[in-house]
Amino acid sequence: MLERRIEEAALNSWPALQQVLFDGWVMQFANGYTKRANSVTPVYPSHLPAQEKIAFCEQRYRERHQPTIFRLPSFSDEARVLDELLEQRAYRFKDLTLVLSSTLPTRFTTNDRLRNAAFQAQSLDEWHTCYKSLDIANGEDQAFHRAILQHIVPQSLFAVYYEQDTPVACGVGVLEHEIFGLFDIVTHPALRRKGYGTQLISGMLNWASERGANRAYLQVVNSNQEALGLYAKFGFQESYHYWYRIQTTAG
Repeated sequence: MLERRIEEAALNSWPALQQVLFDGWVMQFANGYTKRANSVTPVYPSHLPAQEKIAFCEQRYRERHQPTIFRLPSFSDEARVLDELLEQRAYRFKDLTLVLSSTLPTRFTTNDRLRNAAFQAQSLDEWHTCYKSLDIANGEDQAFHRAILQHIVPQSLFAVYYEQDTPVACGVGVLEHEIFGLFDIVTHPALRRKGYGTQLISGMLNWASERGANRAYLQVVNSNQEALGLYAKFGFQESYHYWYRIQTTAG
């Protein structure tokens, strides 16, 4: 199943600081940085009673002083039943997110109009400095963000797009066997709609294609129409979607 293969690659490509497998569910912990890296995802069929498993997960997150968050992928047979059970336990719905994928051609063309711009692969340290200049976040979150990036095991790309030596866009790519994931795609807020995001993604997909990738994927919140329009240029279409259920009380 393509959906599950993409999900496995995504779990490997954006690693939590700790991951626990529990009867087909994947529990992730990353000190609260992002819902995705601090949630429970049902990936494979399970056998234990769902209510018993939910209580077990709640206890594990309570020990870390975090709310329990479930991430429910549409391809999971358990997702709908689990969604109803979590709603009964007063878990709130949050962030319908699309997982888009596209087959990769041999090469994407670049825009000659952007003659002074340059795509570069950087070290993690150099990339993270650029990312902080393009994305507003507090220092504590950035420390956890960098810790996650350091844990990436598959082949990674820390890409930066420059305009006259100034970073204008950046992103992270992770290649696992034949599948390439795109993460943290950011363009400077004052420089959007100028083609930099398109050129950044073109360079990243070309990098992956040259290394044997035949499919790329990414995740985008359903309400982000600007991003959906950008990714459609590269043939990205929905493979599946997921949503979160977030615990409202620690009980």
